[in-house]
Amino acid sequence: MPETMVSSAGGLLAMLNESHPLLKQHALYNLNNFVDQFWPEISTSVPIIESLYEDEEFDLHQRQLAALLVSKVFYYLGELNDSLSYALGAGSLFDVSEDSDYVHTLLAKAIDEYASLKSKAAESNSDGADVDPRLEAIVERLLDKCIMDGKYQQAMGIAIECRRLDKLEEAIMKSDNVHGTLSYCINVSHSFVNRREYRLEVLQLLVNVYQKLPSPDYLSICQCLMFLDEPEGVASILEKLLRSGNKDEALLAFQIAFDLVENEHQAFLLNVRNRLPPPKSQISEPEQPKSMVTDSSQNENSSAPEEVQMTEGTSSSTVHEPDPSEVVYAERLTKIKGILSGEMSIQLTLQFLYSHNKSDLLILKTIKQSVEMRNSVCHSATIYANAIMHAGTTVDTFLRENLDWLSRATNWAKFSATAGLGVIHREGGALYALGLIHANHGEGIKEFLRESIRSTSVEVIQHGACLGLGLAALGTADEDIYDDFKSALYTDSAVAGEAAGISMGLLMVGTASEKASEMLAYAHDTQHEKIIRGLALGIALTVYGREEEADTLIEQMTRDQDPIIRYGGMYALALAYSGTANNKAIRQLLHFAVSDVSDDVRRTAVLALGFVLYSEPEQYKCLTSSSIKSSVDVFKLLLGSFVTPRIVSLLSESYNPHVRYGAALAVGISCAGTGLSEAISLLEPLTSDVVDFVRQGALIAMAMVMVQMNEASDSRVGTFRRQLEKIILDKHEDTMSKMGAILASGILDAGGRNVTIRLLSKTKHDKITAVVGLAVFSQFWYWYPLIYFISLAFSPTAFIGLNYDLKVPKFEFISNAKPSLFEYPKPTTVPTMASAVKLPTAVLSTSVKAKARAKKEAEQKASLEKAAGAESSPAATSSGKGKASNEKDGDAMQVDGQPEKKAEPEPSHEILTNPARVVPTQEKFIKFMEDSRYVPVKSAPSGFVLLRDLQPTEPEVLSLTDTPSSTASPAGGSATGQQSSASAMAVDEEPQPPQPFEYTS
Repeated sequence: MPETMVSSAGGLLAMLNESHPLLKQHALYNLNNFVDQFWPEISTSVPIIESLYEDEEFDLHQRQLAALLVSKVFYYLGELNDSLSYALGAGSLFDVSEDSDYVHTLLAKAIDEYASLKSKAAESNSDGADVDPRLEAIVERLLDKCIMDGKYQQAMGIAIECRRLDKLEEAIMKSDNVHGTLSYCINVSHSFVNRREYRLEVLQLLVNVYQKLPSPDYLSICQCLMFLDEPEGVASILEKLLRSGNKDEALLAFQIAFDLVENEHQAFLLNVRNRLPPPKSQISEPEQPKSMVTDSSQNENSSAPEEVQMTEGTSSSTVHEPDPSEVVYAERLTKIKGILSGEMSIQLTLQFLYSHNKSDLLILKTIKQSVEMRNSVCHSATIYANAIMHAGTTVDTFLRENLDWLSRATNWAKFSATAGLGVIHREGGALYALGLIHANHGEGIKEFLRESIRSTSVEVIQHGACLGLGLAALGTADEDIYDDFKSALYTDSAVAGEAAGISMGLLMVGTASEKASEMLAYAHDTQHEKIIRGLALGIALTVYGREEEADTLIEQMTRDQDPIIRYGGMYALALAYSGTANNKAIRQLLHFAVSDVSDDVRRTAVLALGFVLYSEPEQYKCLTSSSIKSSVDVFKLLLGSFVTPRIVSLLSESYNPHVRYGAALAVGISCAGTGLSEAISLLEPLTSDVVDFVRQGALIAMAMVMVQMNEASDSRVGTFRRQLEKIILDKHEDTMSKMGAILASGILDAGGRNVTIRLLSKTKHDKITAVVGLAVFSQFWYWYPLIYFISLAFSPTAFIGLNYDLKVPKFEFISNAKPSLFEYPKPTTVPTMASAVKLPTAVLSTSVKAKARAKKEAEQKASLEKAAGAESSPAATSSGKGKASNEKDGDAMQVDGQPEKKAEPEPSHEILTNPARVVPTQEKFIKFMEDSRYVPVKSAPSGFVLLRDLQPTEPEVLSLTDTPSSTASPAGGSATGQQSSASAMAVDEEPQPPQPFEYTS
């Protein structure tokens, strides 16, 4: 039958009133086809169509057709709830595979509705019986269709959102690449599952799926088990791999251990280590106590029976014939315990930072010369900058060469100077320094620090000992140590009490302990602001990473009348939801940022956004992650009055410098180490703010973003370095901004230009020590010695390949990018520093005549020398021209650089030798050579990577790394042993000999 043009639905609507069922059926069928065109006309007859749907005598198929028609009409009317309700009544006639806006919209609505109902059921611990089975049927049909069509990622996303873990497992198992699908699922669960409790359920399912596979991915399983806090599972996997006769499996165990150490969860690592069973053979008995000396006191009793059993078991057996497999296991166990304790990675990092140190001592020398003797703030800032610049390198040349200048430090400045040695050396120092050295791996030093707290009543010593012990026992929740802190707190000494409050938080970090209520009660009792502030931060640290579990405590703190407790509430929000980009937390922080009566609270609320929004830093470049897009938008919003004044009028009108300062540091924290162009653009205007402390915060934040960048990657890096130089040398600059510039200089070149700031490990686990370090560092607003906590966030930018013996073999790999993009910044030179700030000088007429006469004599002399065949010396000529020589020196530097430009084109790749510096932006260019002797156990562009030796019978060449001496002065070797930079040598190198000449009378 040929199609006819229909101009009205009136005739079909009239048929709905007919008595014959076939006429009604015909009308419904055709109205359904023409509803897109005639829905306004059909909408007038909705009651009639609804009555057909409700008529139980009407054929079921026809009733469903009526429901579908009504659903479409309501869809066009914008009534999506009613539309979905009738779509459910349409049963199978609602085709989930139909490619139309109507179906897509209602499916999205159905998923949202279903997910909401399932979430509410989970929160109320009900079985979800109130979910409409017809709605569930639609969602199931959609999931089945996605799986059937091979859209596994889409199916997993819907299944996770709808809490259908059965369908999630089905989608994973039916996918064509199960391992890849599992990795994708782990990333999705971290990025998009908002509730911690449900995220753990998803990860538990993934672990179960992994373990069912014929070749389990133990690296991923152990990471999931760490999220689930199941050390027993990790220990059993490591034991299985260590006992394997296959050397590759032992390498995999070592790699797992290094990956777990990178996540910096000391309590978990100790639990794993203590659950690894000792060897059964007596051959390992001499080695066993060595590795068990550092076991935590809580496990001493449990380990004793094992040793007794081991001795008894071997006394009657044949000592002369030990089980070879147990000998191998004992050897491997010793290695893996060294890794899990953190000692191995610290030792290797120390060797790398020492041998690759490229810190520029000339920058420090210039800062020191420009700092006025009576300015104690800038004097201290210079000491901090030196410690940060040489963090972990053991190079303390600057301090040793300036002992007289250093001795001017008094009181707390002297305390900070001593603690700075802990940042530099990681091998000796005072009590606070010991904590910085042993941060997150303090088993061997805890008892000494505990005794230091108990044996003194001097509050300065108690302050340092508390901070040191808090760092050494980070996250271990040791009850005895907590009692020591409580004793120091109850002395009600402001100085000791502040450190005790912070250290309680460090000890209990992430435990959501009920001790928090005890700390809060004392904060209300004491009169000392310093103690209240220390406790407020300590309470915030206890709820680190606990998300919705911390809501009750956060509510209690943020409603408190004391602004210092509310200030702690901002940190509690920041740390409980750190890295989650949780909308509820962001909304709360923004609310306090614009409404609280205290500037301290407003500043901290904005700063706290940096911690909530730091997740997925590598996605900043493409802005594909919704959380990162929101972070950039949030900071644009907060800085609206400077970047885009028309965005928000309310914030612009109510702006105060505290909010701007908080916004600057928030950008620095959330974008640390990324070099994100948009972050730099946000901070640039604030570095010239009218308020001195805002400039300070912006300079520090800019350095945090730009760390490990050079001018080739962003020209603004050079501009920023020159800006810092200008601020430091300007005698009229405010002390606060000058302090910021000095600290920024240290952060830019942190760790000998070989570390970056990283808050996430490569496996997307929060680096607890790093996040906590930055949280406490941000307290330097009140207490300068806490600046050193930033060193906890430093992560070496290194590729360190290790063989089975955990040695560093020498081999080459490729960086497929221009070397200039990732090379070290150019060392500074004296002329550049001297000519940074030029002041106008008065010129006398006699001077002009004298210069002209001197110029004429010089020209005559030059022409005579030329005639005599003597070479003219541009350096000598320019150096004889007094103050004008600065400009000539600058010209000479440019001339020196010209031959490089004329040289052959820059290669498109670079050959690197293990161990090598690999900055974060360089990682995507790293490739192994096809004919390489070594193959990585897991594909990783940086960090500690275990290597399989494809030529095990051939002798190995090990990379020579200079290990700093623990007794001899590292300064003595700094110029030779560490491949010292030209800039470091430039400070004390001998002047060039004069040009040869002939004397004539």
